[in-house]
Amino acid sequence: MNETPAKFGPPRTLDLDQWDAAWTDVLAHHVDARGRVDFLGLASDRAELDEVIKFIAAVDPASSPEQFPTPNARLAYYLNAYNALAMYGVLDAGVPKRFGWFGRVRFFVMRKFTMGGRAISLYHLENSVIRPLGDPRVHFALNCMSVSCPRLPQSAFTANALDEQLAAAAREFAAEKRNVDVDDGRKELRISRIFKFYTKDFLAKAPSLVAYINQYRLSPVRTDYKIVFDDYDWSINDQGRR
Repeated sequence: MNETPAKFGPPRTLDLDQWDAAWTDVLAHHVDARGRVDFLGLASDRAELDEVIKFIAAVDPASSPEQFPTPNARLAYYLNAYNALAMYGVLDAGVPKRFGWFGRVRFFVMRKFTMGGRAISLYHLENSVIRPLGDPRVHFALNCMSVSCPRLPQSAFTANALDEQLAAAAREFAAEKRNVDVDDGRKELRISRIFKFYTKDFLAKAPSLVAYINQYRLSPVRTDYKIVFDDYDWSINDQGRR
C-alpha cells in the first residue's frame, strides 16, 4: 500500500527554512494549546499541509544531504516529517475515531508514504531512522495523532533550537500527571506506556526508568515504588472528539 501526495503535483520551490515555516503555519492554525488537532478545519484548509507533504516526498537527508549539514538539522527534519505524515495520514483516512489493533498495523506498518523519493512507513521511519540516532527525548516529540502521545507542539522543530525544544518536551512530559503519577497510598508510580514501549532507549541513558524521569522533574519521584504502566489511549487526538 503506497499512498503518496505526488498525485497533487510537484511542490513549490521551498528551501528547508521555508518548509519549517510552512509546517509551523499548519500547526499554529490547526493545533490548540493542548496539542489537539482541528481535523475538520484542516480538511477544508489543507493546501499548506499538502505542500509540506510534497516537500517530504521530494526531499530528505539521504536525497539532499546539502540541505541537512548537521545532526540536529537531520533529526529536526525527521521529527517534523513524522508528525506531518501522521497528521496527513489520519486526515487522508477520513479521521477514524481510534486506532484498533489491525488499524495500527495498517496505518503504521502497511501504509507507505514517500520521503525523498522512496517509500517508507511510519514504523520504519521511527524505528530504523529516528531511534538509531540515539536521543530518547524523541519519544516526547513524536506524535502519531493519538490521545496518549506527547503534546503536539504549535511550531516546528528547528536545527538551531532542537536541543532546547527536546529538553522542554521532556520536562513537560515528565511533569504531566497523565504521564507520571505518584500514588503514595498504593506506593505505586503510574507512568506512560511510552516508557514501556521504549525502555531500551531510556536505559541507554540512565540506570533506571525512574532515574531517567527524574532528570526532567522539578520534584523527583521515589525510586522504591512499584511501577505501573498506564494503558495507551489510541483514540485520535481530534478537537472534535467527545
